[in-house]
Amino acid sequence: MGGAGSPEWTIREDASRPVLLALCLRQLAGIRSPGELPHLRGIPPRVTARADAAQDILERQWTAYWEMTVEPQAHPSVVPLDLVDGFETFVALPIEGFDELRHAIAPHAAEALALSQTMHARYTRDAVAKPGTSYRAYASAIAEHERQVGRRAHSFELNVQVLPLTQRGVWWIGALTVAVTDGLRQDVAAFDAAIHPIIAELA
Repeated sequence: MGGAGSPEWTIREDASRPVLLALCLRQLAGIRSPGELPHLRGIPPRVTARADAAQDILERQWTAYWEMTVEPQAHPSVVPLDLVDGFETFVALPIEGFDELRHAIAPHAAEALALSQTMHARYTRDAVAKPGTSYRAYASAIAEHERQVGRRAHSFELNVQVLPLTQRGVWWIGALTVAVTDGLRQDVAAFDAAIHPIIAELA
């Protein structure tokens, strides 16, 4: 976005089904990583009895799956991916080295699909109800940043995942991707204050 010859900024906002599904499976399968990111609302805690070694393997495999889901271009698989039965086209894992994760998430397919669909539909409904607010929110933050630093913003890309998290805030979940709580995203003044440091870091 910007005029000819001026810096370009691209911000994509979504509550993507693959990201929501990965976070649903994180809770349903008893994965703790990433420890700093809050849980999704509406999913009761699950108790899983695993040996530490088995848990460590799952944590590593889920983290790799999470990175490939959030920023697939930055985290390509070294082997081909294969869709996981029961998850439609939303979950693909490398054909090697992910058997434990594939086995752990399989029993939760129907529940995770339903939960992620409900969450995605809620985001879509809210976004459609307020057309244009997404662009204005980011444009305002960029304009304020430019006033503070006294120059045009550098070209940058940012992906924003709006998620129904249990805590209010903004978290980096990739090199160019942040997660923001849905309630914070709908609070114009609070979101502007929260997104400004993110814009400042990139622009």
